[in-house]
Amino acid sequence: MKIDTKSKKVNKAWLNEHLSDAYVRMAQKDGYRARAAYKLKEIDESLQLIRPGQVVVDLGAAPGAWSQYLRRRFAPKEAGVGGAAVGDLNGTIIALDLLEFEPIEGVVFIQGDFREEAVLAQLETELAGRPVDLVVSDMAPNLSGIEGVDAARISHLVELAIEFSVSHLKPEGVLVSKVFHGSGYSQLNDLFKKTFKRVKAIKPKASRDRSSETFLVGIGLK
Repeated sequence: MKIDTKSKKVNKAWLNEHLSDAYVRMAQKDGYRARAAYKLKEIDESLQLIRPGQVVVDLGAAPGAWSQYLRRRFAPKEAGVGGAAVGDLNGTIIALDLLEFEPIEGVVFIQGDFREEAVLAQLETELAGRPVDLVVSDMAPNLSGIEGVDAARISHLVELAIEFSVSHLKPEGVLVSKVFHGSGYSQLNDLFKKTFKRVKAIKPKASRDRSSETFLVGIGLK
């Protein structure tokens, strides 16, 4: 069997970088499932978005680091094992993803494709008519490597998150959505500005330097 030595070198380099990453080590120490928790943490601390008692929808939630951070914010005095708090939960967290999701105490999880009407209907059933304070979206499509195709897939997911937010957020509600610099970014930024009263673009320190990801934050529906 022929072994792709170049691929092996790339994988080894990635693994070495991953294991030496400060945020990976912090996540292991703090009990978070992924370093992504610190991206939401930085956005939250910068803008003071998350407060106990809120209704939050976490889109693209697997493996669960953002839901863990939300759970901790909703029970700050009950810090427990595994990156999430335990005990009483002052707030509602509904997480959704195509992938499986190891349960987090008090977090409602829906497995399915956000693009499908049946999955959206299930999400609306869980909301039971309650308006949403905050939508956080770390959704990203499987990338093909073809720039135009990938830009369209990314834009579609962000547009769906905006559409959901318009239908379900409180007037002063907030959407945090992952986007990528490149083709389609300026159009998504314009769409945020048409939809929300205030828009901020944040690239958290926990985002890798070479990554083109940025988070757009829309505050208050127009």
